[in-house]
Amino acid sequence: MMINDPLSDMIARIKNAATRKRSSVLTPASKLRQRVLDVLADEGYIRGYKIVENPGEFPQFEIELKYFDGQPVIAEISRVSKPGRRVYSSISDLKPIKNGLGISILSTSKGVMSDAAAREANVGGEVLCKVY
Repeated sequence: MMINDPLSDMIARIKNAATRKRSSVLTPASKLRQRVLDVLADEGYIRGYKIVENPGEFPQFEIELKYFDGQPVIAEISRVSKPGRRVYSSISDLKPIKNGLGISILSTSKGVMSDAAAREANVGGEVLCKVY
């Protein structure tokens, strides 16, 4: 199967699994996905993830979703910068998501990080997705 936007594919899988109240979801492994999952785990939106390697198959991440009072912690996750329309932002242009309850995940020159970490490091970059 050909995937044009791997990050959008992972986001769709997380959304669908959360809607169906699944405890975990599988997605193909890549470095960008791993960095985004690191940010989601550090910010407390997922329990964690691990690499699953089956012989003869590509490695996959098993993402453990997090729930609070029966509702998924990730209420909404959406892709901002897409292959057809890249969205870049400087630090001064980054606005808080849901009055500070959500985060933006950015790809910067210093790596993939949340908007708060980008403000601290004083770097802007490509806005990959928004989570709340």
